[in-house]
Amino acid sequence: MLESYKEFKEFLLTLDKRPKLLLHSCCAPCSSHVIFLLKEYFDITIFYSNDNISPLEEYEKRLAEEIRFCKEIDSNIKVIFDEYQKADYDAAVKGYESLGERSERCYHCYQLRLEKTAKKALGLGFDYFTTTLSISPHKITGWINEIGKELEEKYKVSYLFSDFKKEEGYKHSIELSKTYGLYRQDYCGCLYSKLERKNQNGEE
Repeated sequence: MLESYKEFKEFLLTLDKRPKLLLHSCCAPCSSHVIFLLKEYFDITIFYSNDNISPLEEYEKRLAEEIRFCKEIDSNIKVIFDEYQKADYDAAVKGYESLGERSERCYHCYQLRLEKTAKKALGLGFDYFTTTLSISPHKITGWINEIGKELEEKYKVSYLFSDFKKEEGYKHSIELSKTYGLYRQDYCGCLYSKLERKNQNGEE
């Protein structure tokens, strides 16, 4: 597996065909830069699998925005999604609920979503899988790639190293969000991150 962003960029230049990539996405803004970076090299399918997002209305709003964005920028990019299973997320983070962002709670959330992506990639015959999560400065990229590597070994589907905040990736995602008028939420997605943001803003 690739071990650095430099190796990742060098790897892209070696591709002589367009492998099929299943790209897990948490929302349209986070996927924006990643899609523009990778669509020259891969046939991309977006996989929206986010049992952590709360409430259901927020989950559905982000999914609809992802579909709209992909249709607008490239009609060849499909968006697939699985059934919303909040119970899966609750089970994954059980015992870690009171911990803050960038804690073990988040590790298990990454693990849940990446494993569902790896399974889907295996089942549908994709060459690679990865996630947009590493574009956020609030996410721990080392954990994301550690989990991806473990899942590559477990499911025998290649994991594409990700550190998409590099080269101003996060800044570019903000610019693209403005350009395409994307709905951009102010919390990660889970109930706990929403409450933490409210506390930070002094809201009741």
